[in-house]
Amino acid sequence: MGKGAMSHGVSEEGEPENMAAWLLGVNTLKIQPFKLPPLGPHEVRVRMKAVGICGSDVHYLKNMRCADFIVKEPMVIGHECAGIIDEVGSKVNTLVVGDRVALEPGISCWHCNYCKAGSYNLCPDMKFFATPPVHGSLANQVVHPADLCFKLPENVSLEEGAMCEPLSVGIHACRRANAGPETNVLVMGAGPIGLVTMLAARAFGAPKVVIVDVDDQRLSFAKAIGAHQIIKVSTDMQLKENNKRKKLVILKLLETILWWQSLGFT
Repeated sequence: MGKGAMSHGVSEEGEPENMAAWLLGVNTLKIQPFKLPPLGPHEVRVRMKAVGICGSDVHYLKNMRCADFIVKEPMVIGHECAGIIDEVGSKVNTLVVGDRVALEPGISCWHCNYCKAGSYNLCPDMKFFATPPVHGSLANQVVHPADLCFKLPENVSLEEGAMCEPLSVGIHACRRANAGPETNVLVMGAGPIGLVTMLAARAFGAPKVVIVDVDDQRLSFAKAIGAHQIIKVSTDMQLKENNKRKKLVILKLLETILWWQSLGFT
Protein backbone atom coordinates (compact mmCIF):
# COMPACT_ATOMS: atom_id res chain seq x y z
CA MET A 1 0.00 0.00 0.00
CA GLY A 2 1.14 3.51 -0.68
CA LYS A 3 3.55 2.60 -3.46
CA GLY A 4 2.72 4.28 -6.73
CA ALA A 5 -0.25 6.13 -5.26
CA MET A 6 -1.03 9.72 -6.18
CA SER A 7 0.68 12.29 -3.98
CA HIS A 8 -1.52 15.32 -4.55
CA GLY A 9 -4.14 14.23 -1.98
CA VAL A 10 -7.12 13.53 -4.29
CA SER A 11 -8.37 10.06 -5.20
CA GLU A 12 -9.48 8.90 -8.63
CA GLU A 13 -13.08 9.50 -7.51
CA GLY A 14 -12.29 13.12 -6.69
CA GLU A 15 -12.51 12.62 -2.92
CA PRO A 16 -9.72 13.68 -0.54
CA GLU A 17 -7.34 10.79 -0.06
CA ASN A 18 -6.82 9.20 3.31
CA MET A 19 -3.27 10.01 4.41
CA ALA A 20 -1.17 8.27 7.05
CA ALA A 21 2.27 8.30 8.65
CA TRP A 22 4.22 5.48 7.01
CA LEU A 23 7.37 4.04 8.54
CA LEU A 24 9.63 3.45 5.53
CA GLY A 25 12.97 2.82 7.22
CA VAL A 26 15.12 3.68 10.22
CA ASN A 27 14.20 7.22 11.35
CA THR A 28 12.17 7.65 8.15
CA LEU A 29 8.49 8.60 8.31
CA LYS A 30 6.54 9.88 5.33
CA ILE A 31 2.96 11.06 4.92
CA GLN A 32 1.49 8.96 2.12
CA PRO A 33 -1.94 7.78 0.93
CA PHE A 34 -3.45 4.95 2.97
CA LYS A 35 -6.28 3.12 1.24
CA LEU A 36 -9.07 2.06 3.56
CA PRO A 37 -10.81 -1.32 3.20
CA PRO A 38 -14.54 -1.40 2.38
CA LEU A 39 -16.72 -0.74 5.42
CA GLY A 40 -18.12 -3.99 6.81
CA PRO A 41 -21.61 -4.28 8.33
CA HIS A 42 -20.24 -4.38 11.88
CA GLU A 43 -17.56 -1.73 11.38
CA VAL A 44 -17.27 2.03 11.63
CA ARG A 45 -15.09 4.57 9.86
CA VAL A 46 -13.40 6.84 12.37
CA ARG A 47 -11.82 10.21 11.69
CA MET A 48 -8.73 10.27 13.90
CA LYS A 49 -8.40 13.33 16.14
CA ALA A 50 -5.70 12.24 18.60
CA VAL A 51 -3.02 9.55 18.31
CA GLY A 52 -0.34 8.99 20.94
CA ILE A 53 3.25 8.01 20.26
CA CYS A 54 4.03 4.87 22.25
CA GLY A 55 7.45 3.58 23.18
CA SER A 56 6.88 0.75 20.71
CA ASP A 57 6.44 3.31 17.91
CA VAL A 58 9.79 4.83 18.87
CA HIS A 59 11.44 1.40 18.85
CA TYR A 60 10.09 0.72 15.37
CA LEU A 61 11.25 4.14 14.20
CA LYS A 62 14.77 3.75 15.58
CA ASN A 63 15.33 0.03 15.05
CA MET A 64 12.59 -1.23 12.70
CA ARG A 65 11.70 -3.74 15.37
CA CYS A 66 10.26 -4.06 18.86
CA ALA A 67 11.30 -7.26 20.62
CA ASP A 68 10.45 -10.10 18.21
CA PHE A 69 8.26 -7.95 15.96
CA ILE A 70 10.19 -6.83 12.90
CA VAL A 71 9.05 -4.29 10.29
CA LYS A 72 9.79 -5.92 6.95
CA GLU A 73 7.76 -3.60 4.72
CA PRO A 74 6.29 -0.08 4.99
CA MET A 75 3.88 0.19 7.93
CA VAL A 76 1.53 2.83 9.33
CA ILE A 77 2.39 3.46 12.99
CA GLY A 78 0.27 4.42 16.01
CA HIS A 79 -2.18 2.55 18.25
CA GLU A 80 -3.20 4.91 21.07
CA CYS A 81 -6.08 6.75 19.47
CA ALA A 82 -9.45 8.46 19.61
CA GLY A 83 -11.63 10.08 17.00
CA ILE A 84 -15.09 10.86 15.66
CA ILE A 85 -17.39 8.43 13.86
CA ASP A 86 -17.84 9.43 10.21
CA GLU A 87 -19.72 6.36 8.95
CA VAL A 88 -21.33 3.26 10.45
CA GLY A 89 -21.89 -0.19 8.98
CA SER A 90 -25.36 -1.46 8.15
CA LYS A 91 -25.64 -3.59 11.31
CA VAL A 92 -24.12 -1.14 13.79
CA ASN A 93 -26.74 0.05 16.28
CA THR A 94 -24.62 1.16 19.24
CA LEU A 95 -22.86 4.12 17.61
CA VAL A 96 -23.92 6.95 15.33
CA VAL A 97 -22.13 9.44 13.11
CA GLY A 98 -20.60 12.16 15.25
CA ASP A 99 -19.92 10.01 18.31
CA ARG A 100 -16.56 10.63 19.96
CA VAL A 101 -14.83 7.31 20.63
CA ALA A 102 -11.66 5.72 21.97
CA LEU A 103 -10.46 2.71 20.00
CA GLU A 104 -9.29 -0.57 21.46
CA PRO A 105 -6.32 -1.39 19.20
CA GLY A 106 -6.40 -5.19 19.28
CA ILE A 107 -8.76 -7.17 17.03
CA SER A 108 -9.22 -10.80 18.07
CA CYS A 109 -10.51 -13.68 15.94
CA TRP A 110 -13.74 -14.01 18.00
CA HIS A 111 -13.76 -17.78 17.39
CA CYS A 112 -10.97 -19.43 19.42
CA ASN A 113 -11.45 -20.89 22.91
CA TYR A 114 -10.01 -17.76 24.54
CA CYS A 115 -12.42 -15.51 22.67
CA LYS A 116 -15.39 -17.76 23.40
CA ALA A 117 -14.48 -17.73 27.09
CA GLY A 118 -14.43 -13.93 27.12
CA SER A 119 -10.63 -13.68 27.36
CA TYR A 120 -10.27 -12.29 23.87
CA ASN A 121 -7.18 -10.37 24.97
CA LEU A 122 -5.33 -13.70 24.94
CA CYS A 123 -6.36 -14.59 21.39
CA PRO A 124 -3.34 -16.14 19.61
CA ASP A 125 -4.49 -14.58 16.33
CA MET A 126 -4.75 -11.05 17.72
CA LYS A 127 -4.23 -8.31 15.15
CA PHE A 128 -2.92 -5.22 16.93
CA PHE A 129 -2.56 -1.73 15.47
CA ALA A 130 1.02 -0.99 14.37
CA THR A 131 2.32 -4.48 15.13
CA PRO A 132 3.89 -5.92 11.97
CA PRO A 133 2.39 -6.67 9.56
CA VAL A 134 -0.77 -4.88 10.80
CA HIS A 135 -1.04 -1.16 10.03
CA GLY A 136 -1.68 1.38 12.77
CA SER A 137 -3.95 4.37 13.30
CA LEU A 138 -1.78 7.46 12.73
CA ALA A 139 -3.94 8.37 9.74
CA ASN A 140 -6.77 10.69 8.77
CA GLN A 141 -9.25 7.82 9.02
CA VAL A 142 -9.36 4.13 9.96
CA VAL A 143 -11.96 1.38 9.68
CA HIS A 144 -12.47 -0.55 12.91
CA PRO A 145 -14.98 -2.97 14.51
CA ALA A 146 -17.76 -1.04 16.21
CA ASP A 147 -17.51 -3.32 19.27
CA LEU A 148 -13.98 -2.02 19.84
CA CYS A 149 -14.95 1.67 19.72
CA PHE A 150 -16.07 3.13 23.05
CA LYS A 151 -18.08 6.32 23.31
CA LEU A 152 -16.38 8.98 25.41
CA PRO A 153 -18.24 10.95 28.10
CA GLU A 154 -18.64 14.63 27.35
CA ASN A 155 -16.15 15.58 30.07
CA VAL A 156 -13.38 13.46 28.49
CA SER A 157 -11.40 15.09 25.70
CA LEU A 158 -10.30 13.25 22.58
CA GLU A 159 -6.69 13.62 23.72
CA GLU A 160 -7.61 11.97 27.02
CA GLY A 161 -9.52 9.32 25.10
CA ALA A 162 -6.38 8.41 23.19
CA MET A 163 -4.70 7.75 26.53
CA CYS A 164 -7.25 5.09 27.52
CA GLU A 165 -5.00 2.41 26.03
CA PRO A 166 -1.88 3.17 28.10
CA LEU A 167 -4.08 3.87 31.13
CA SER A 168 -5.43 0.33 30.82
CA VAL A 169 -1.90 -0.97 31.48
CA GLY A 170 -1.83 0.85 34.81
CA ILE A 171 -5.32 -0.34 35.72
CA HIS A 172 -4.37 -3.92 34.88
CA ALA A 173 -1.24 -3.66 37.04
CA CYS A 174 -3.26 -2.36 40.00
CA ARG A 175 -5.82 -5.12 39.63
CA ARG A 176 -3.14 -7.80 39.53
CA ALA A 177 -1.45 -6.29 42.58
CA ASN A 178 -4.75 -5.97 44.48
CA ALA A 179 -4.12 -2.28 45.07
CA GLY A 180 -6.76 -0.65 47.24
CA PRO A 181 -7.56 1.40 50.36
CA GLU A 182 -5.41 -0.83 52.58
CA THR A 183 -2.42 -0.96 50.23
CA ASN A 184 0.41 1.52 49.90
CA VAL A 185 1.93 1.45 46.43
CA LEU A 186 5.47 1.95 45.18
CA VAL A 187 5.82 2.59 41.45
CA MET A 188 9.28 2.03 39.99
CA GLY A 189 9.71 4.47 37.12
CA ALA A 190 8.01 7.79 36.35
CA GLY A 191 7.74 7.37 32.60
CA PRO A 192 4.34 7.44 30.86
CA ILE A 193 3.32 3.97 32.06
CA GLY A 194 4.55 4.67 35.56
CA LEU A 195 2.55 7.90 35.67
CA VAL A 196 -0.72 6.33 34.55
CA THR A 197 -0.14 3.49 37.03
CA MET A 198 0.33 6.05 39.79
CA LEU A 199 -2.94 7.70 38.77
CA ALA A 200 -4.69 4.33 38.65
CA ALA A 201 -3.40 3.43 42.11
CA ARG A 202 -4.80 6.67 43.48
CA ALA A 203 -8.13 5.97 41.80
CA PHE A 204 -8.12 2.51 43.39
CA GLY A 205 -7.94 4.25 46.77
CA ALA A 206 -4.33 3.58 47.75
CA PRO A 207 -3.64 5.81 50.79
CA LYS A 208 -0.03 6.45 49.78
CA VAL A 209 1.54 6.21 46.34
CA VAL A 210 5.30 6.65 46.08
CA ILE A 211 7.05 6.89 42.72
CA VAL A 212 10.77 6.38 42.11
CA ASP A 213 12.93 7.57 39.22
CA VAL A 214 16.36 8.94 38.35
CA ASP A 215 15.06 11.99 36.48
CA ASP A 216 14.18 15.22 38.33
CA GLN A 217 11.82 16.50 35.65
CA ARG A 218 9.78 13.30 35.58
CA LEU A 219 9.59 13.21 39.35
CA SER A 220 8.46 16.84 39.53
CA PHE A 221 5.71 16.12 37.03
CA ALA A 222 4.66 13.01 38.97
CA LYS A 223 4.38 15.10 42.13
CA ALA A 224 2.38 17.77 40.30
CA ILE A 225 -0.23 15.29 39.09
CA GLY A 226 -0.76 13.46 42.34
CA ALA A 227 2.10 11.33 43.67
CA HIS A 228 2.12 11.48 47.46
CA GLN A 229 5.89 11.11 47.59
CA ILE A 230 8.71 11.11 45.05
CA ILE A 231 12.13 9.51 45.49
CA LYS A 232 15.14 10.17 43.32
CA VAL A 233 17.60 7.30 43.08
CA SER A 234 20.88 6.73 41.31
CA THR A 235 22.53 3.60 40.01
CA ASP A 236 25.02 3.51 42.88
CA MET A 237 22.50 3.92 45.68
CA GLN A 238 21.87 1.05 48.08
CA LEU A 239 18.32 0.65 49.30
CA LYS A 240 17.93 0.78 53.04
CA GLU A 241 15.54 -1.48 54.86
CA ASN A 242 12.17 0.12 55.48
CA ASN A 243 11.36 -0.20 59.17
CA LYS A 244 7.70 0.67 58.74
CA ARG A 245 5.55 -2.41 59.04
CA LYS A 246 3.03 -1.55 56.38
CA LYS A 247 1.84 -3.63 53.50
CA LEU A 248 3.59 -2.44 50.34
CA VAL A 249 2.86 -3.40 46.78
CA ILE A 250 5.71 -2.91 44.34
CA LEU A 251 4.73 -2.43 40.75
CA LYS A 252 7.85 -2.83 38.65
CA LEU A 253 7.38 -1.04 35.37
CA LEU A 254 9.56 -0.74 32.34
CA GLU A 255 9.50 2.39 30.16
CA THR A 256 8.11 0.23 27.38
CA ILE A 257 5.92 -2.70 28.40
CA LEU A 258 5.32 -5.32 25.76
CA TRP A 259 1.61 -5.41 25.17
CA TRP A 260 1.16 -9.12 25.79
CA GLN A 261 2.66 -8.74 29.27
CA SER A 262 0.06 -6.11 30.10
CA LEU A 263 -2.72 -8.41 28.90
CA GLY A 264 -2.01 -11.29 31.24
CA PHE A 265 0.64 -13.53 29.72
CA THR A 266 2.96 -12.95 32.68
